[in-house]
Amino acid sequence: MGNVKRRTWFALATLLAFGVALMTGCSTSTVRAAIKPEKDRKPAPDFALKDPMGRTVKLSDYKDKVVLLNFWATWCGPCKLEMPWFVEFETNYRSKGFAVLGISMDEDGWETVKPFLEREKINYRVVLGDDHVAQLYGGVESLPTTFMIDRSGRIAAIHVGLVSKRDYQNDITNLINARKSSLHRMDHAPLPALLLGPR
Repeated sequence: MGNVKRRTWFALATLLAFGVALMTGCSTSTVRAAIKPEKDRKPAPDFALKDPMGRTVKLSDYKDKVVLLNFWATWCGPCKLEMPWFVEFETNYRSKGFAVLGISMDEDGWETVKPFLEREKINYRVVLGDDHVAQLYGGVESLPTTFMIDRSGRIAAIHVGLVSKRDYQNDITNLINARKSSLHRMDHAPLPALLLGPR
């Protein structure tokens, strides 16, 4: 009987968490968004937002990098679940031309966000968002919402809600390796006749 009770309480707790997430604008959805073919990718809108030190950060600062752009808030449960993964990704893939950039949508501003970042030991850059940047990215009605941006500054995938760590890793490695593959093809491409000179 004890096991049945525990399972019942777990189910109720899960439903309650899901309900709270819906009411607060958080999403626990685990719908997988596949990486778009290159021809279908649209440019990611640029922005200029402030980091905790008051410095201006632009998306265009990350030219030629694969970027995981994450809209989040300190009150969003699913956001907190993803953040340790992002810390790990920043550490593991930074040297390969990858970066995580977080956009906090907290209305209380840095007063709430700064202590959270310090407490959670966030190692990637975070800026404070606003309604304007949210509208640039389609409204961002649910948190977390994450955009995977390729090295050309185009949106390769959009994830709304909680996504598995493995799915993120697959996106990151695919986008990083896509550059390597294109460079490899260029290295082995035949030289134009003009460059080869007379035969």
